[in-house]
Amino acid sequence: MTETWTEAAPLASVPQDDVIAVEVAGREIALYCVDGEIYATDNLCTHGHARLCDGFLDGHEIECPLHQGKFDVRTGAAVCAPVTEGVRSYPVRIEGGKVFVDLGADLAAWSEASG
Repeated sequence: MTETWTEAAPLASVPQDDVIAVEVAGREIALYCVDGEIYATDNLCTHGHARLCDGFLDGHEIECPLHQGKFDVRTGAAVCAPVTEGVRSYPVRIEGGKVFVDLGADLAAWSEASG
């Protein structure tokens, strides 16, 4: 699949050990900074349709603010009930002090990993 790297945010706007929401090409994306690494997922919980950026980040897990389901921000995988379906994650690269996400990441691989 063709890479579709799109600028998401200045690196300095993503606080350490926290999450923010950004709009990238019409999609709401959550950006996480954990141990100096940046990760990106869709910002909407697959269970309760709450915004993950309003949740609690604990290490590599984001807890949904609505029903306390958790996702691994590195892969988007569902970690605990009531979440059963993973959230889509995106490759990230840092260039020139900016965060870029690849919105064209392989959907087939994501679908297999999330289900």
